[in-house]
Amino acid sequence: MTHRFDEAALAGVLGHMNEDHRDDNLLIVRAFGEPGAVAAAMRSFDGSGGSWVATREDGSTHDVRVTWLGGPITERREVRREIVALYDAACAHLGVEPRPHD
Repeated sequence: MTHRFDEAALAGVLGHMNEDHRDDNLLIVRAFGEPGAVAAAMRSFDGSGGSWVATREDGSTHDVRVTWLGGPITERREVRREIVALYDAACAHLGVEPRPHD
């Protein structure tokens, strides 16, 4: 059964990703499901992976679901690790130099 995170974890991660990491969301969506996306927002996540909504140039949207690269997770602190792994993989796939991680 897939782990479900509580509302506080969801709100915290989604707020951070959609306010501070819009470009990262776009890279992940372009690499893993919608290459022509012009914008993206993280919509949700659970123990199996994350969900984003991609916006195309014509304004239409497409849902993109990406499985965590490291396998299923159950702890909030693991979410960051998995999103960073997706970001790094997206950069490698798209030929983009990743920024250093703190």
